[in-house]
Amino acid sequence: MATVKIESKKAPKPVGLYPHARKVGNLLFLSGVGPRQRGSDKIPGVELDHRGNIISYDIEAQCHAVFRNVRYILAEAGSSWAKLVDVTVFLTNMKDDFVAYNRVYAEYFADNQPCRTTVEINCLPTPIAIELKCIATI
Repeated sequence: MATVKIESKKAPKPVGLYPHARKVGNLLFLSGVGPRQRGSDKIPGVELDHRGNIISYDIEAQCHAVFRNVRYILAEAGSSWAKLVDVTVFLTNMKDDFVAYNRVYAEYFADNQPCRTTVEINCLPTPIAIELKCIATI
């Protein structure tokens, strides 16, 4: 079965050698999506010191930015938010961030409720607190 590589013109460029998504049959597999903004190293809600270490961050601002980036990729691939079937969420601070993240998540997924797994990880490749890995239908 052929696969089609998807590169979004709106989502931030990947930090490694991978596409934003791949179409396989009627499924769309998204690579990990973070809150960075396209064309900038700026991360919504994050304040860094001169060495690039996190001084403070706003998990809600990052959640909104991640969800916006996921929407960009879905739309450019011919899918939509309503067609998400599985979401894996990576948080770097489950204890402090889960309640706020879960509240924002509920706003975005009130109508479509895909399967979801949320895990805490030690860190992500850039100074972000959340990343999503998604599967959708087309």
